[in-house]
Amino acid sequence: MDIASLVGLIGAIGFIVGAMISGGGLAPFIDVPSILIVFGGTFFAVMYTAPMGTFLGSFGAMSKAFLPPVKSQTDLIEKMVELANLARKDGMMALEGQEVPDKFFEKGLQMLVDGADEEKMSSAMKKEIKAMKARHEANHGVVKAWIDIGPAMGMIGTLVGLVLMLGNMADPKAIGPAMAVALLTTLYGAFLANVLFAPMLTKLEGYTAEEITYRELVIEGLSGIAKGESSRNIQDVMMTALAPKDQAKMAAAAA
Repeated sequence: MDIASLVGLIGAIGFIVGAMISGGGLAPFIDVPSILIVFGGTFFAVMYTAPMGTFLGSFGAMSKAFLPPVKSQTDLIEKMVELANLARKDGMMALEGQEVPDKFFEKGLQMLVDGADEEKMSSAMKKEIKAMKARHEANHGVVKAWIDIGPAMGMIGTLVGLVLMLGNMADPKAIGPAMAVALLTTLYGAFLANVLFAPMLTKLEGYTAEEITYRELVIEGLSGIAKGESSRNIQDVMMTALAPKDQAKMAAAAA
């Protein structure tokens, strides 16, 4: 669980709702026509932007903002050093069946065990990273559509409300509901884009960048093993991706 995502979302919603309550309660801010225009209209318009499989799959991707697949680069380097020592001592076949942290690592390791050279393994693994990046970008595109279309639907709702209001100027009782639609749709659209989905997109893009870095480290380490490099050299190369404090900690542990 990503505590920052959870606390940030709850905090943002909490302060907004708190301000509404302190101003006279939530009732004035709830309007069914406005909800239908913004949330319903945005939902189906976003569906229109992507294939159904991508649209439905994007909801699972959104959950990663709160439940990211945590992968430790430090643990990865330590495991790679262990495997490098084993390969130099007992040969590549000794890596058969070794436990590794994830499927991507396992696939690359198995390719080496099965006799693939460093170039073939690296090429195949980089293609997999490229495919993963394309999948993530498709999901990010759906999230971005929520950000773009939500406020646009709010503006459409505002125009609908204004038309209703101007068309019923002779009836004072009709002006209030029409004005509510005009104003609340803008509020709902801004809330949808800036509180729910814009922070989520930033978080998801950050996790994708971290995943790409992690996978590139896997390729770097396995390439070193395939070339027969020493575990120390492999560790030094992989450590360049770590934060300075983590580099210092690993260097002290290795000393």
